[in-house]
Amino acid sequence: MRFDHQAALRPALRGLPGYEPIEPPELIAARYGVAPERIVKLDGNENPYGPSPRALVALAAPYAAHRYPDPDQRRLRDALAARHDVPPACIVAGAGSDELIDLLFRTYVQPGDRVVIASPTFGMYAFDAELHGAQVVDVPLREDWTPDGDALVAAAASARAVFIPSPNNPTGGTLPPGLAERLIDSGALLVVDEAYIEFAHAPSLVERAAAGDPLVVLRTFSKWGGLAGLRIGYGVMPAPVARVLMHVKQPYGVSVAAEVASLASLEDCALLDERACALTGERDRLAAALAALGWLYPAPSEANFLLVRMDRGDALSAREALRRHGVFVRTFNHPRLRRHVRISVGMRADSERLLEALAAIAGELDAEGEVHA
Repeated sequence: MRFDHQAALRPALRGLPGYEPIEPPELIAARYGVAPERIVKLDGNENPYGPSPRALVALAAPYAAHRYPDPDQRRLRDALAARHDVPPACIVAGAGSDELIDLLFRTYVQPGDRVVIASPTFGMYAFDAELHGAQVVDVPLREDWTPDGDALVAAAASARAVFIPSPNNPTGGTLPPGLAERLIDSGALLVVDEAYIEFAHAPSLVERAAAGDPLVVLRTFSKWGGLAGLRIGYGVMPAPVARVLMHVKQPYGVSVAAEVASLASLEDCALLDERACALTGERDRLAAALAALGWLYPAPSEANFLLVRMDRGDALSAREALRRHGVFVRTFNHPRLRRHVRISVGMRADSERLLEALAAIAGELDAEGEVHA
């Protein structure tokens, strides 16, 4: 009998819905007849400033690309420990924080385990849960996009893990004071994804994670550091958890290029923090300008993006109309987000192009979601 690849699939993979990534901008531009230099890319929450100057110098200088990276990540863990004032033994790095999410599932979540999320949220948590045969328990955010603390704690009491971002993607809100403490005491492993924390006023939980509580805090160089294309993230956690993850992870997850760029970025923290402050200022200016149009309603955000509700058209029709003007924004296949788009914060010139495009398409969108080109 010949091998049947379909019958051999693990049950959890049969009918697994895929994660919805963003398409390469040049492909979208070609589809809509937009010149590449006219693209305003506001769909990926990327840092428009790009890598720091030191990171660019490090990437341009000779480095040992022909050698395998350090499987123990010693230089990087030491540098991150100095930045966060935690022991290096409490840090594990990976190919983006996505690798850490997957690693936590592979290490601690068994088929049938309950994993709690609060939607709408980052789609990778539910994707990985279903990939590993876990049961997703969704405790939806309230109408104002804040977490339902009591319901989350109740759900966590019978769960293996809770995955929640702060700030949340795509809504932009942070965990309310005291909720992390309650979830830590629930009996589940709490994973707080702080991918956007450098743009927020809320304090980080990294020191609490290193202190030994059942808490893992995920961080990334993609947003603050402008290194999304190099895939470099890390987690801060209790030392025993870090030892297990270092033991079971793939040995060379962090490339040599990602390591040299991230080490150089950590030497440019002051500049990267200044850039983050500039982006939060532009975020707030853009939110006011969008609200002034009269048909767009940005949710309060502590991240480098805005979730915007519209009362003309729907998300897909608005996205398509904007693409014809060379402006790319993000939409989501979630029932509560059918009239919402997520807009990444770019440079001021990007915001002006966006506002011009929105003014141009306002008359094309009607209340039923139709587009009249």
